[in-house]
Amino acid sequence: MQYEPTLGREELIHFATKQYFGNVDAKNMEATLDCFHDEALFCVQTDFTRHSGMTEIRRMFEDFFGAYETIIHRDFVCTVDEANGRISACFVAELHDADGQVTLLNNTNFWRFRPSSEESGQGPKFQEVYVYMSGANVLT
Repeated sequence: MQYEPTLGREELIHFATKQYFGNVDAKNMEATLDCFHDEALFCVQTDFTRHSGMTEIRRMFEDFFGAYETIIHRDFVCTVDEANGRISACFVAELHDADGQVTLLNNTNFWRFRPSSEESGQGPKFQEVYVYMSGANVLT
């Protein structure tokens, strides 16, 4: 189903790179989850992994945040489909664990937005996220 777009180009880029990844990097669970609709779908395509709905997405982020001391997403190159409310980004994920090991991944994400209901007073959120990782899946 296609949803009516409500965000412009710069708003889509800001939502994906600053609002979403900024909160992921800060390990701010509630603000990260606030980027998703309750029935959102989060897929790691390169590992055939699906997380459906807020409970599964929360558990995925709890595990991810617990596995790394420092999480950095950087060097974004975004492609925006403003007319359809979609965005993709290629980026580097730099992950530091408690033992000082560093994992570098070159990833690409594809996001599809869905407007929130007018009653909620909230803006659009992710309905679907598709992730392609260059290495082992860190979002199990």
